[in-house]
Amino acid sequence: MNVSAEDQDFSITQKVLHWLIGLAIMFDLFIAQKFGGVMTDIDRFDSRNDHASLGTLVAFLFVVRVFIRIKRGTPALPNGLPRWQTQLAHAMHWALYVLIGLLIVSGIGSAINANSIVSPFGAFDYGDGVKWVFAFDLFRAVHEFSTKAIMVLIVIHVLAALYHVFSKHRFLTVRMLRFWRSEKSSR
Repeated sequence: MNVSAEDQDFSITQKVLHWLIGLAIMFDLFIAQKFGGVMTDIDRFDSRNDHASLGTLVAFLFVVRVFIRIKRGTPALPNGLPRWQTQLAHAMHWALYVLIGLLIVSGIGSAINANSIVSPFGAFDYGDGVKWVFAFDLFRAVHEFSTKAIMVLIVIHVLAALYHVFSKHRFLTVRMLRFWRSEKSSR
């Protein structure tokens, strides 16, 4: 049976992971914004633990998502899309994956080299509370760059989704919003 791109669909797990990771990253970005403000050391340490907890959750979900993407792949893009849109879509998604990976690694590196013990969920510790200035500064710079770059790509991703909602390829966005599988889907 030949299945068109319009009939192919992501698995429910892929959709749930997409939205959970997206929401967790957005929420974690808001938590991280508190670091720039004036706060007591205790509040800073609590916020750092909250940020690390959500970041650790994102790391777990991200590993699961990459595993599922490798195992299942993704639905094909329609033949009618201009080549530049297809290439940009692939580039954007891989850039997001790379940046999320960098964000996770640099976040863990920052936590390990921070001047206090960072304890996600209060379950385990990243580091021993001894700040390694060079390593911390390096990981922190990568973490901040990745954060800003992800914010830009999220905006572009949302704008592209909205563009497709109002274009003839509306189903590209709708299939990620629909939390059931297409009956015609072969995946």
